[in-house]
Amino acid sequence: YQRHVDALVDAGVIEDASKLWWDVRPSCRYPTLEMRISDICTNVDDTITIAALYVCLLSMLYRRRQENQRWRSYLPMLVNENVWRAERYGIGESLIDFGKGELVDYKSLVDELIELVREDAEQLGCVDEIEHARTIVRRGTSADSQLATYQRALAKGASDQEALEAVVDWLVAETTAGV
Repeated sequence: YQRHVDALVDAGVIEDASKLWWDVRPSCRYPTLEMRISDICTNVDDTITIAALYVCLLSMLYRRRQENQRWRSYLPMLVNENVWRAERYGIGESLIDFGKGELVDYKSLVDELIELVREDAEQLGCVDEIEHARTIVRRGTSADSQLATYQRALAKGASDQEALEAVVDWLVAETTAGV
């Protein structure tokens, strides 16, 4: 990792490791792995769910490693295809399950993910938090709500600018709810 960072810094591509915009990266300041998600959670419960799932995934991977169990590995181009599908279509479409060789809807994937990390969630005391992922899939993400807010404003006769302002108003209200 450090050789990679040094090569990028030496080439003048980045100032330091904090400028790496990977999905997951070692923290520059703390002994942790940072995860960056594409849809910033505007709901506190959603944020806690993402954090709980992340910690449970890391715990599960560590546990499997300790038990001398392997984890399936796929080519980056295949993983990137699912990243693109998620970015393009959101949770309204399916992702490719490379083990099954078919498209699988988000509800099924979330159910499978929860069961995969349930043992770790029980140990960490965050079963309710990971179960909330089902609510996110049922209700939609912040991106879904932002798009719906924008479309509703347009349908009511708002200009493009006014519709965008309605989205900003929704973001402020959603982000500060319960604070």
